[in-house]
Amino acid sequence: MTNRSLLVQLAAGFFLLGVTLLLCELSRIDLWVQDKFYISGAAGWVIGKHDELLRVFFYTGPKAALKILAGLALVAVIFSRKIPWVHNRKQGMLIVLLSTVVTVTLVGLLKGATHVPCPSQLTLYDGSYPYSTFWAHLLSPEQAARARCFPAGHASGGFALLSLAFLFRSRKNRWIGFGIGMALGWTLGVYKMAIGDHFLSHTLVTMCLAWIVSVLVAMAVFRLYGRLPAGTVANTLQSP
Repeated sequence: MTNRSLLVQLAAGFFLLGVTLLLCELSRIDLWVQDKFYISGAAGWVIGKHDELLRVFFYTGPKAALKILAGLALVAVIFSRKIPWVHNRKQGMLIVLLSTVVTVTLVGLLKGATHVPCPSQLTLYDGSYPYSTFWAHLLSPEQAARARCFPAGHASGGFALLSLAFLFRSRKNRWIGFGIGMALGWTLGVYKMAIGDHFLSHTLVTMCLAWIVSVLVAMAVFRLYGRLPAGTVANTLQSP
C-alpha cells in the first residue's frame, strides 16, 4: 500500500467536484430536478418544511444523533487503551471524528461566504431572488447577503460518514461503511431538496467535499502514525 492510491482517490474527488460545478453551470439540470419537487400554487413543495414528524426524522433527529456519535467517538479515542476494539481501530476512529468536524465546519464556512439562495427563495418558486448559475451568482455585485444555501449543510453530517470507509479492515465492511455515508447523506440531502432548501448541485458538491476531506484527513492521520495500514480503503475502493 502506497500513498499513491490515496492520491488517486483524492484526484477522483476533485475531478467529480469539477464536473459537478461545470455540468450545473452549463446545463439546467438543477432546475429540471428541482421542478420535480415543486407543485405550483398553494401546495408548494412536495414535503412541507414545517411537517414536524418528518422534521424529527430527517432534520433534528439526525443532527442530534450525529452530535451524540461524535461525542462518543471522542470519548472512545481518548480512552482507546481501555477499549480493545477501539484501540485496534484508533486511526480509523480518529479519521471519522476529524473528518466529521472538518467537513461540517468547511461546509458551514462556504455557506456563509457564497451567499447562494435556496430554491424556495427564488422567483421561479415564488421567492424574491432571480435565478442565476453558481459562478454567475458569485460574480454578481448584487448577492443575496442573507442567503446561506450552498453547499448543502444538513447533508454534510451524513456525507462526513463516508469516512467510515477508513474505520474497518475487511473489504466488505469498508464498502458497508462507505455505503452508510452515501445512504445517510443522500437521505438528508433529498429531504432538503424536497422542502426547497437545496438544488441537486448543492448536495453533490457537499458529497465531493466530504470525500475529499475524508481522504485528506486519512492521509494526515496515517502520516502522523508513520504508516498506512495494510489493505486500507484506498486499495479496496479501487479493487473490482
